[in-house]
Amino acid sequence: MKLKSVLMLTSGAVLAAPMAMAQDMANDMTLVSWGGAYQTSQVRAYAEPYMAMHPDVSVVWDESSNEAVARLRAMNEAGNITWDLVDVVASDAIRLCDEGLAMEIDADEVLAPAPDGTPASEDFGDLLVSDCFIPQIVYSTTFGYRNDVAEWNGRTPDNICDVFDLENFPGQRSLERRPINNMEWALLCSGVAMEDIYDVLETEEGIDQAFAMLDTIKDETVWWSAGADTPQLLADGEVVIGSTYNGRLFSVIEEQDQPVSMLWDAQVFDLDGWIIPEGLPEDRLARVLDFVRFATDTQRLADQAQYISYGPARASSAPLVGTHADLGIEMGPHMPTDPANATRTILYNYEWWADYRDDLDARFQAWLSQ
Repeated sequence: MKLKSVLMLTSGAVLAAPMAMAQDMANDMTLVSWGGAYQTSQVRAYAEPYMAMHPDVSVVWDESSNEAVARLRAMNEAGNITWDLVDVVASDAIRLCDEGLAMEIDADEVLAPAPDGTPASEDFGDLLVSDCFIPQIVYSTTFGYRNDVAEWNGRTPDNICDVFDLENFPGQRSLERRPINNMEWALLCSGVAMEDIYDVLETEEGIDQAFAMLDTIKDETVWWSAGADTPQLLADGEVVIGSTYNGRLFSVIEEQDQPVSMLWDAQVFDLDGWIIPEGLPEDRLARVLDFVRFATDTQRLADQAQYISYGPARASSAPLVGTHADLGIEMGPHMPTDPANATRTILYNYEWWADYRDDLDARFQAWLSQ
């Protein structure tokens, strides 16, 4: 079965396809995501409803998205692609697409239109940043802080540069063990205008300037690799302020009722979505395409916002966002895109990081080891 035929089977003409179509689809899928509250939202909004419709289908989840590029490179080299669908950030999708490790798709063939008939390419709009990328959510990386720190004498952080202010806000920080976001915040707080960040970071002097700023808090920083780390460190009181994904912070604040608050200033907007590995056997590809069409339709992306405070990537989904499925609270004010939360944001430059990520990763890890 050629790709075009597979696409036709999962397009709007699916009802006209022969019943034998199901026999051409694998019944097992390995989906790769990030674990934690985000993966749970995918399970509840996408996977469980899909499996209820297809009781013969089983899903195995792998929490290795942070290693997706390296793992897919290795699988491709070995000629053994064991993953069926992989959740990645946009810059990693661009890299995987450029390297031929992710499949290019036609959004209007593969993805469902909006309920009013608007083609998927228009409904997702500018969020289709790569021919291989299927957006799901808009999220941000931002900071949470303990709101009960006695040494702060009643002060609370309201500016990103308070992260670098050990005098007024003493205590352990937590930052991600990679250059993305950390370099942007460091340059911003060393005097670089937001609109100039990537131009400055493209120079040796700019890289040195960012590392010099990070040096000022390096000895007071716990470096995290998993999105769940900072919320746990904050809940345990091991750090007083730390970066992570806004949905993780929503969970520790609203669901766990910990003494933690959000610092939205200079949050970094990013996209997360699916890529389909290049080279899947035909039966596995057919199943994945069927699942992706369902999992990224207007209602499913709106449903995900019942479980986590990430904005749906489709324009048609936004009006359908309502209350949290378990807490009953309105989710709109907890979204990074809410106007009250987005007064000053950094727009993540996907293409820039796709070009420079490998080099800066190496530089960053060398700096950490010094």
